[in-house]
Amino acid sequence: MRPELPTRRNEAWRWADLRHAEAFAGTPPPANDRLPDTEGLWLRLAGAKSLFVAGQPADAPAAAPAPDRSLPRHPLADLAAASASAGTTLEVAEGADAGTVQLLHIGRGGAAHGVTRVVLGANARLTLVESFADEGADHWLNHRFDAELAAGAELVRVSRSLAGHGLVCDRAAIRMGERSHLVHLSLGLSSASLRAEVEVLLEGPGARAEVDGILLGDGTAALDALTRLHHRVPGTSSRQRWRLVAGGTAQASIAGGVAVARHAQKTDAEQSLKALLLKRSAVVHLKPELEIFADDVACAHGCTVGELDRAALFYLATRGLPPAEAEALLTRAFVADALMALPDELLRDLLDCETQAWLARRTEARP
Repeated sequence: MRPELPTRRNEAWRWADLRHAEAFAGTPPPANDRLPDTEGLWLRLAGAKSLFVAGQPADAPAAAPAPDRSLPRHPLADLAAASASAGTTLEVAEGADAGTVQLLHIGRGGAAHGVTRVVLGANARLTLVESFADEGADHWLNHRFDAELAAGAELVRVSRSLAGHGLVCDRAAIRMGERSHLVHLSLGLSSASLRAEVEVLLEGPGARAEVDGILLGDGTAALDALTRLHHRVPGTSSRQRWRLVAGGTAQASIAGGVAVARHAQKTDAEQSLKALLLKRSAVVHLKPELEIFADDVACAHGCTVGELDRAALFYLATRGLPPAEAEALLTRAFVADALMALPDELLRDLLDCETQAWLARRTEARP
């Protein structure tokens, strides 16, 4: 039986492009009779690595972790939990530092579902990079990420979409305990379709969440993101910085949400949503959403859409920079602050290099 998928009649899904989910729902991926070429898909970071091809592990027995059933329901995340036959569980003991772990998911036709679950003990630390790519054919990768952070735990997660075909859906749900710290970055370098969601439950006093994103779309890409940060107790804080760039006939969208419960006094929340149109044939949507029931809070948001500064382009031209290089330089500066929350300088530099590479490819493709 085909699953019932969300539709654009639902406000939370009004900009999502789920055509590939509709096309491949219930269609299993082909057999993994060979390993894909993953050269260039891993970040050059020390630490453990695991490869999943069409939802199956390349070098380990298939085993799907039990998802956190207490997290809010979600149509695609629930489908991933019900359909996944493989995934990853990462448990870090109290006070331990697990370093950096990379997970790479490759789509190969059909629909593939996966689940990653992270449980951090008190004062534990983990940096996780999850990347999504394909082998040049349409597909649907549907991924669920669940995390639980105990008191004082620190989690850095980068969700990195490199897919050139099909659809990647990545839904992250994180529960945060007292004094825990989350840094989450969604990086969309896709020329296909992407649905990225981050839902954070700040349930412990002193919890801090930084949820940022960079969506770079060109051609006919459709990149859509949604965040929901729930401040449920007093004394929590959150920051959101999202930078969207759209060229060609691409569409890039973000609906950034902050909810402050009635008794969650002393909440400090800030949201910055900015978009850059490289061509007027592209489309961007920015939708800040604040739902505040407490009265002793500091909550702010900013939302802007614009084009590259013509005066700055002219200045760079007078210094001998070709127009395409000047455009790439200003665009790189526009997205750079969304990387600043990452505590690992090497990781930050590597992702900055990837945004530069995307801009360089776009520059080379221009007539």
